Amino acid sequence: MVGMDSYMNAYLDRRMKNLIQDWDLATQNDLGDFETRLGRIEETTKKIESFETSAGIKLDNLEERLSRLREAKR
Repeated sequence: MVGMDSYMNAYLDRRMKNLIQDWDLATQNDLGDFETRLGRIEETTKKIESFETSAGIKLDNLEERLSRLREAKR
C-alpha cells in the first residue's frame, strides 16, 4: 500500500496546478487578501448604489420637467 500512496502523492504533486484550475479551487494565496478584496468590493458597491440613487433622482427630475414642457406646449 505504501507504493500506491507514494504514487498518488507524486501524481498529485505533478498535477496539482492543473487540478486547482480544472476544479476552480481556491488556494491559500487566493484567500490571503480575501478580506481586503471583499472590503474594496463593498466600497465599490456603495459607490454604485449612491450613483444609482443620484441618477434615479436626476432622471425623475428630467421626466417631471419633460412632462411640464409637454403640458406647456398644449
